[in-house]
Amino acid sequence: MKKTSILLASAAIVALGLPATVAFSAQDATSQPVQFGADAGEYTPDGYALRGRAEVTQGTNRIRADAIRIFNTNGQPRRVEATGNVYFVTPEQSMRGNNAVYNMNEGTVVVTGDVILTQGQNVLSGGRLVYNVRTETARIESAGSRVRGVFYPSN
Repeated sequence: MKKTSILLASAAIVALGLPATVAFSAQDATSQPVQFGADAGEYTPDGYALRGRAEVTQGTNRIRADAIRIFNTNGQPRRVEATGNVYFVTPEQSMRGNNAVYNMNEGTVVVTGDVILTQGQNVLSGGRLVYNVRTETARIESAGSRVRGVFYPSN
């Protein structure tokens, strides 16, 4: 299966119209407390399992899914795995896919399966997205088909 990668660096960030600063930016979110909720959940020695309208927030970043598993290290949440109808939302972007893994130490979110990234009217789609919450950069890859996007110029 051929993979096509696109690195969305500073030029693409400008094309997406991302602000240079936000009052409560994604960079601030990684040091914020982690909150969660769901229709049902359970605690295990290594973390939490959430089911039904599961949601985890950290600062202004939010991940929603049918099921979420939070893994702790030394009592601190370090990794979040989400499955089924996954949405990762920041103040400026929204990412959708079938699965996601959020590594809180690295500040990266990997979304897989029919991925769609939106910023206002701008849209990118592919099979796998790696998003850095600290730098607000993204890399999207295909999964057998082409990476696609639509960018609207700002007025």
